[in-house]
Amino acid sequence: MENKKLFNRDDAVHQVRQWQSEGLKIGFTNGCFDLLHPGHVTLLEEAASRCDKLVMGLNTDGSVRRYKGPTRPVQSELNRAKVLSGLTAIDMIVLFDEDTPEALIAMLKPDIHFKGGDYTVDQLPEAKVVLSYGGDVQIINFLDGHSTTSLIEKSKT
Repeated sequence: MENKKLFNRDDAVHQVRQWQSEGLKIGFTNGCFDLLHPGHVTLLEEAASRCDKLVMGLNTDGSVRRYKGPTRPVQSELNRAKVLSGLTAIDMIVLFDEDTPEALIAMLKPDIHFKGGDYTVDQLPEAKVVLSYGGDVQIINFLDGHSTTSLIEKSKT
């Protein structure tokens, strides 16, 4: 089944430039989003409320394994993209296999990069990229008590 929100990098760059030429403010966030939970949804809805179009940089299965360990992801990248595409907050999904979204951000040049409140701007290697072309980095408050890791642990009991 085709996912109309899942773009390859070249098509994503073209679409983002089109939106920007129309005067739309482009937001970007990224992550594994392995098991969607209320913390994810809260982050995405808040990010979407601060921009006109929200782009999701989604870690590939390989990058999730490198970041989270050999038992992750629980769901494949295409399944994660399918679940995320059902959210109205997200306008576009682009997979990235690197350990950080720096290269993808450098290509897309979103106006705002959003991260959850479990990070600070100085902890984000991609923040330098965003700030280098005049973009903004915004931290969205973290919704305590929700994490994929805790969901996985809870399911084991």
